[in-house]
Parts: sequence; structure tokens; C-alpha cells
Amino acid sequence: MRSISYLLIFTIILASCNTNVAHTEYKSIKGAAWNRDATVQFSFSEMDTVQNHQMFINVRNDDSFPYSNLFLITALTTPKGEVLQDTLEYKMALPDGTWLGKGNGSIKENKLWYKENIVFPSQGVYNLEISHAMRKNGTVSGIIALEGITDVGIEITKSNP
Repeated sequence: MRSISYLLIFTIILASCNTNVAHTEYKSIKGAAWNRDATVQFSFSEMDTVQNHQMFINVRNDDSFPYSNLFLITALTTPKGEVLQDTLEYKMALPDGTWLGKGNGSIKENKLWYKENIVFPSQGVYNLEISHAMRKNGTVSGIIALEGITDVGIEITKSNP
């Protein structure tokens, strides 16, 4: 009887650990220097076409990242070929230089809002392209190699009902 109780408790704990993550993926940035022409690409499919989802862009940076913000350009392509393009700005550090994000040591991970309450309208493969759009103040051309970005990822979660 006692072993059945332990098994039941273990099953309940295991079932309660469901985080509603529908898709998560990371891509490493070679040499922790993100080239302005290097687009990070993600593909995902088999998304629930009824339920709302939250989409996040996850960025890991180290202490060599020289800025307090991050500009990104995204292009989300639906299975029907529609492209949703955005230019986004995210705060990466406080005015005193303290890094935002989670993590101990020199690597910080930032979970950045991308799309809120998005419904994927059709079945098929979705593609997300992410590139950086960083520039120094007063210059037109972009930064060729953005130092300090070690990984870029996406996370898609099902919204709570």
C-alpha cells in the first residue's frame, strides 16, 4: 500500500511539471560574434491552430556585449507564404551597466517577448528568421560583427486557458 502511495505522489509531481512548451530551440553564434549578414533561422510545425501561444526570442550574451540594448529584425513566414516582419528593440542592461536576464557568471540569458497571444492559423511549416540591426550612434552602416552574443533561440508556449 505504501509503495502505491509513493507511486501516486510521484505521478502527480511529474504531471504538474508540464510547462506548456510547444517548441524550443537554440542556435549557437560562432565565436560569440553575430555577423550582420548572418540570419538565424528556425523552422517549426505541428502547432495547435486553435489555442493562443506566446512566442519568445531567447538571447544569451556574455560580458563582452558592449551595448545596453539590442535591435533585431524578424521575419515570420507562414505555411501560406505570408511574411510578418518586425523591427524590435530590447533592453539588455540597466543604466548602471547591470545585466538583465538570468544566469550566474559571465553568461546571461534573456527571454524576450516576441508575439503575444498568437494563433497559428494553418497547419504546415513556419519559418522564423532573426538578424541583428545594431548600429553605432550617428552611423548608417550596421555593426559587422556584434560581439558578445553566444546563442539565439526561440520558445513557443501554449497560453494558459
